[in-house]
Amino acid sequence: MDAETLELIERALAEDVGAGDVTTEATVDAGARARALITQKEAGVISGLAVAAAVFRRLDADAVVERLAPEGEWRVAGAPVLRVEGSARALLTAERTALNFLGRLSGIATATAKVVRAVERAGGGARILDTRKTTPGLRTLEKRAVADGGGVNHRAGLYDAILIKENHSAAAGGVGEAVRRARAARPDLPLAVEVRDAAEIDAALEAGAPRLLLDNMTPEEVRAAVERVGGRAELEASGGVDAETVLVYATIEGLHYVSMGALTHSAPGLDLSLALEALPST
Repeated sequence: MDAETLELIERALAEDVGAGDVTTEATVDAGARARALITQKEAGVISGLAVAAAVFRRLDADAVVERLAPEGEWRVAGAPVLRVEGSARALLTAERTALNFLGRLSGIATATAKVVRAVERAGGGARILDTRKTTPGLRTLEKRAVADGGGVNHRAGLYDAILIKENHSAAAGGVGEAVRRARAARPDLPLAVEVRDAAEIDAALEAGAPRLLLDNMTPEEVRAAVERVGGRAELEASGGVDAETVLVYATIEGLHYVSMGALTHSAPGLDLSLALEALPST
């Protein structure tokens, strides 16, 4: 487990536990042992098992954790997910934090899988991308969840790829000038540029942009853009795409990607439950 995630777990537990789990401490013997079983209450894709396990082990370093589900696979309601054996107090105190992580990440994986599966059934060729519209502090985990659901990770942040948006182009003096400056400054990085009309498409292509972002275009406008580009650059549709409209875009021939902020900012959590079984104390 990387240091960033361990720090995140520390903050999450501190938020929930504070000075101590008063209910557990008042009702459960310090030496009591138990076995916890997490199951999914609805169909979906599991993601986040490692972070959930780390939560339990943070409160009981000797906890025995058994994964009962593969990540990235569609599973039915009622399927077992994770079994943990250890200190009863630790299991009870860690329960909500572990389920919060697991439910949130599995919800993103499930939302992504639903879209990917629908696109595949419809015969669409575009791949589904995530965005930077993630929960602060959870981006790495949420992007992993998108990948577990069959989606494709876009740039991780502002540092690993160049994405020239409308305001960048305005400040630089136009789409073409922004692309030329970016290619000269960082030829080592992937580059995409947002375009809004035929003139900006032409300017971007003339400047050598390898990827065009068709932002907030209607399906008809996207089709016209595909025809105009004629395979000279990769094309991505973005802006307000949701589960109801994604199939319209993803099935447009010649479109390579559809990005969806909704995969992370609007995905409902997957409903999970934890049942505790008391064990003889040793």
